[in-house]
Amino acid sequence: MRIKDKNLPAAAALRHLFLATSLLAASASWAQDAPATTTATATATARAPVRFSSFLDTVERQNIGLSAQQETIRGAQAEISIAGVRPDPVLKYGRGSIETSRAVSPKPPRTHEFEIEIPIELGGKRGARIRAAESNLRLTEANLQGFKRTLYQESATAFVEACRSREALARQESTLSALSNVVRANEIRRKAGDIGGLELSQSRVERDRFTAEVRSARAAAQAAMQQLSVQLGVRVAEAFGNAPLACEFQPYDPGTDSGALIAQAMEARDEVRIARATLDNARDKSGLARANRWVDPSVSFAMTMTPGVRGTTDDEGQPNGDATARSRMLGVSVSIPLPLSRLQRGELIQAESEVTQAMLALREAELKTEVDVRNALTAFQAAQDNLQRYRDAVIADADRVLDGMRQSYRQGAASLLELLDAQRTADETYLNYLQAQADLAGATVELQLSTGLRPVL
Repeated sequence: MRIKDKNLPAAAALRHLFLATSLLAASASWAQDAPATTTATATATARAPVRFSSFLDTVERQNIGLSAQQETIRGAQAEISIAGVRPDPVLKYGRGSIETSRAVSPKPPRTHEFEIEIPIELGGKRGARIRAAESNLRLTEANLQGFKRTLYQESATAFVEACRSREALARQESTLSALSNVVRANEIRRKAGDIGGLELSQSRVERDRFTAEVRSARAAAQAAMQQLSVQLGVRVAEAFGNAPLACEFQPYDPGTDSGALIAQAMEARDEVRIARATLDNARDKSGLARANRWVDPSVSFAMTMTPGVRGTTDDEGQPNGDATARSRMLGVSVSIPLPLSRLQRGELIQAESEVTQAMLALREAELKTEVDVRNALTAFQAAQDNLQRYRDAVIADADRVLDGMRQSYRQGAASLLELLDAQRTADETYLNYLQAQADLAGATVELQLSTGLRPVL
């Protein structure tokens, strides 16, 4: 039998006391401003958190693409050795002609001919080849640094996104817990007759809808964590086990002197270094093209060996005088190609064109570097101010509004829709705050890379 409140005031007081106790328990969960520790953020305690510097060191050691690029250095070093090789001498051997006519008797002796031909390089070809190979090595090293810059940027973006998605998931799971407490409190209030079934259904719908969002956020956080494997070259678990990421990024102060940052970038930025190395290599290849226009003579040393021939005798046994002694003859010859092909200057024109292109590319790289540094500094300062505004006012204001709406809802002065709207606003504000953190981290990395520095977060 149901107890009516109007007939039993004591029962009504007991019911309201129980309801107040339930709402206080729920409000304790709603008042959690910082995200609660969740399964996404507390998966590892055995190992120290992975800082960005450690992550980047591991990327440099194990990244597959970087390992492949480093092989180009070995190839360029081998090219220097190849460039120093001198032309091989040519050794010739010949056997004298064989007389086949029967009318000739006795047969003439068969000679042995030995000849060595030594090419002589003129115009400093070997030195020009070595200089071109050495400048190509410097260009290859500069290109490797350019590859590293791209890898650093991709690694930083992936690391920051993994941190942002993890913290966003923690916030959403905290909000889901609060919505679940609202549903439980409303179930108690519904049984007590304080609210209708529509309000309870609305709270359940909001909780179930947000459950789907949390599942999506959990999948996004896991995907962002696994994306780190692309830069690492191995699975994240193989590299760091169950250790979490250390997402407390240190503040960075580049100063406000853009001129000093630009001067630093002109010396250290990889794009400028690549352009300078390309120009040096183009000049060396132009010098090699000029050296190659010299014709190379060849000097030959020959030895002809003719064996002796025993003479014949007449019927009386007297020599006929046709005997020959053994012969050793030395000869020297010089051959010089006629440089008719040098009448055209195509290779010189091509080499000079490459030098001009490299000079223009260097100017473009220097101009682009100056613009990139100025833009990166402006973006960094804007991201810094934006994050500071969130920390100083926006987050606190959103939390105060949410706390006030929770108090009003507990007192019956606000509707469920108003509470849910305040909760969504606070969540969106916090997610925007996390995005502002990620934007500042990205702007920091971009500024550091634009000035030629290894990124530090």
